[in-house]
Amino acid sequence: MNILFLTYEGDMAGSTYSTSFLAKGLAERGHNIYVGARKESLLYRLFDGTSVNLIPMTFKSSTDLTNMKQIRDAVRKYDIQIVNPQSSKDRYTSILAKRIFRLTYKIVFTRRQRSRSFGGWLHTRLIEANTSKIIAVSEGVKRSLLSKGFREKHIMVIPNGMPMDKFRTIDPAYIEKLKKEFDIQPDDFVIGCIARRKQQEQLLEALNDVKKPLKMIFVGMPQKAEWVEIENAITVPHKIWWVGEVPLDKVLNYYFLFDIHVLPSVAEGLSQTLLETFYLGIPTIATEAAGNIDLIEDGVNGLFFKEGETKKLARLIEMLRDDPELRKKLVAGGKETVKDYPIEKTVERFERFFQSLV
Repeated sequence: MNILFLTYEGDMAGSTYSTSFLAKGLAERGHNIYVGARKESLLYRLFDGTSVNLIPMTFKSSTDLTNMKQIRDAVRKYDIQIVNPQSSKDRYTSILAKRIFRLTYKIVFTRRQRSRSFGGWLHTRLIEANTSKIIAVSEGVKRSLLSKGFREKHIMVIPNGMPMDKFRTIDPAYIEKLKKEFDIQPDDFVIGCIARRKQQEQLLEALNDVKKPLKMIFVGMPQKAEWVEIENAITVPHKIWWVGEVPLDKVLNYYFLFDIHVLPSVAEGLSQTLLETFYLGIPTIATEAAGNIDLIEDGVNGLFFKEGETKKLARLIEMLRDDPELRKKLVAGGKETVKDYPIEKTVERFERFFQSLV
């Protein structure tokens, strides 16, 4: 098959890595895979040395005529059968290019996060009329689409998967370097949060109700101005670090610093971070929302708090700190859960569905 993936995003995010895993997986199975993305994006660099074909594209707006022509030219040159947009602007330009230039490719949207746009009846029907299907990466994303008026028959759930070979980048020497950098001592209790912009402020607020000092390491986001006041109001002498963005070949090493991980997010599709914590044996707390519900069974492989329940989050942190048996239980549950999410299973399901269209 000849498949064109599109995204105007493609920067540091779980969705970027999930898209790259899928495209590489399909290419490895012998399909001709093309990716239209911004040349300066992280996604573009992730395909270095692979058989995925890169096409530099612009995505200035949802009606970017230049981008429509880029899609048209790629479709004609490479005989593209399926176009799979990943984000908002390219979803619309893929539809408009097909209609304006009278092209015959099939369009399949992938939704990797909870739908937050207003939509409306006419909007959803127009999208349904111009796409073969919308693929949701979790039941949580599917529920959000249904709430916007999309019909269930037009939605297919194919969960994200995780490639095991990415854990080859774990480097014991680098882990030891990080432990020295953060002065991790045997008696320290360390919380990690590996995420781009989520609701880190709720985790900060919870720390004010955790009475025993601990270490908190935020990875993936620099400190935002609006978080400074919250952090300064914390009366307990916790030590807090903001690491900012970390390359994929380094970020997995940070998990080995953590006693627990907290994901304060309400918009996850199906979190790569949660899958990573399960695989690496890190007890996890997450917001009870969106795709987190698909992965976590409360008290079995993780713990939940509801959005805004910062005092409960503080109690859960203290509970895990004080209960090593509970931590062991959650780790065991997570290791069982992650077995159901290999990238090979995801790639096979996409492959079968795309083949059914052509």
